[in-house]
Amino acid sequence: MNFIIKLFISSIIVFALSYFLPGVHVTTISAALWVAIVLGILNSFLKPVLVFLTIPVTFFTLGLFLLVINAIIVLICDYFIPEFHVDGFFTALLFSILLSVSQSILNKIFISDK
Repeated sequence: MNFIIKLFISSIIVFALSYFLPGVHVTTISAALWVAIVLGILNSFLKPVLVFLTIPVTFFTLGLFLLVINAIIVLICDYFIPEFHVDGFFTALLFSILLSVSQSILNKIFISDK
């Protein structure tokens, strides 16, 4: 049940961020749901591989390169979903930061730790 709540929270945040960030375009709420699903899959399978391959760079940048990896994941999601478009790298970087912070806050509020 927590997975469905997290997915719903993520899709609402993606849809809301598309209204506030001028470079992020989501056409429908179902597209936002697909973005949340694809981001979850990419974060589960591709992100650990990218983190492992970029350990030296991440170490030298004191972990800030992980933000770049998050932006790359968003751009890959942009490639797979036609109803979702991000204008550029820096927009994807800002979108990933705002998405992560919003998810963290709302998951703390709505998800029980039981």
